[in-house]
Amino acid sequence: MSKIKYKYNIKTLSYEKFETTVRARVLRVLSYLVTGSIFAGVAMLVTYNLPFYTPKERKLLREKDEMALKYEILSTRLNLMSNVLNDLQDRDDNLYRVIFEAEPIPSDIRKAGYGGIDRYKDLDGYDNSKLMKAISMKLDQVSKQMYIQSKSYDEVSKLAKDKEKLLASIPAIQPIANKDLKHIPSGYGWRTDPIYKTGEFHPGLDFTANAGTEIFATGDGVVERADNMDQGYGNHVIINHGFGYQTLYGHMTKYIVHAGQKVKRGELIGYVGSTGRSTGPHVHYEVIRNGEKVNPINYFFNDLSPEEYARMTEMASKPAQTFD
Repeated sequence: MSKIKYKYNIKTLSYEKFETTVRARVLRVLSYLVTGSIFAGVAMLVTYNLPFYTPKERKLLREKDEMALKYEILSTRLNLMSNVLNDLQDRDDNLYRVIFEAEPIPSDIRKAGYGGIDRYKDLDGYDNSKLMKAISMKLDQVSKQMYIQSKSYDEVSKLAKDKEKLLASIPAIQPIANKDLKHIPSGYGWRTDPIYKTGEFHPGLDFTANAGTEIFATGDGVVERADNMDQGYGNHVIINHGFGYQTLYGHMTKYIVHAGQKVKRGELIGYVGSTGRSTGPHVHYEVIRNGEKVNPINYFFNDLSPEEYARMTEMASKPAQTFD
């Protein structure tokens, strides 16, 4: 049952019965619909263009932003590590390996990749997939380069130990002390034979000194021979220093070492004498490198000053008669 409506007429000052037409009702309904549609459209536009998040969604968004920032920081740190590693590799190839006469590690080995692109396919499908894959690839590459560099330093460390051993083993001092030298030694090269007075190649140096003067090993090594089986050298000692070096000490009055014994540079091995084919107390000293007898005077860099070395070189090069 519809309600009867009345409208107050200000002219007649009385209420009059008011009846709405169908047309008026339709227009009113249409106005409501249009207004509601406009408000709904505005509400949808605002909703889709301005984010409205729940507290949980806001928390997740903050965590996502923090994660992206952490990835950026990690990427920067990896780049710094890579720069430091490149510097270490450069010094390794151009300094350490040069010092120890080792070949540098080829660049294609140092910079080799780590797996294919499928290795990182599990990282696809995320908002930061590109950044995550780039960081993972960089991390794998740096890890491999660090492993190669670690192995290189292991090798360099071994080379350093070998170099230290080499420097200790090379014959680098005189077999008798300067204070015990009686005369400048007869030199290496063609000299006059003291017995037959003919020209003969002298493969060592003759250090003249009083009988009984101490003779020292000129480098670390192992005694290879200590006997008088070679009559020309009389009582003599041969030391194997490794690295292709040997030294011989001849005409001793007495040796105090034996074959197989380890000796150190400067260690006493015997005493000056005149045994074997000798014309006076002295020690005949030879340096053998890779089976070839070389001039011993080139190996006294631990004993002589530049002035003493120059004087000894000059005197030893003059033609003279040997003592054996």
